[in-house]
Amino acid sequence: MAWAMAALFASMPAASKLFLGVWGFDGAAEIACLCLMLGTYFHLMGRRRSRAVPDPASMLDQARQLTLSGQMDEAIALLTETIRLSPQLWQAFQYRGELYLRQQSFDAALRDLDEAIRLAPEEPHLHILRAQAQSLLGEGQP
Repeated sequence: MAWAMAALFASMPAASKLFLGVWGFDGAAEIACLCLMLGTYFHLMGRRRSRAVPDPASMLDQARQLTLSGQMDEAIALLTETIRLSPQLWQAFQYRGELYLRQQSFDAALRDLDEAIRLAPEEPHLHILRAQAQSLLGEGQP
């Protein structure tokens, strides 16, 4: 729209000369330049918005969907990417730790659950999950 306005204002002096016989519309060139700059700005901002970082909550939901469809390795890879983008998201560590437990990768599960507990020590279910992982690893009491 801004580019169309730029073309309109840029053509006004020529249209004036063609139809009225005089070069009119003082300031039309400046307005055309301004519209051209605005059009370029909006175009660039629109392209930037399409490359935005995915929402961590939607990434967790995608990982859940992958797990439900039996694609646990893909879910773990997505959670790893989520953690890379949002290292303070304790839920991603928790969920990846749970997936590691299901895959019987107890050391990896303990590392993730320890990190989740470090980030959110007030969450009691994290401590329960960690105790289960320790028990399965043989470190805790059965």
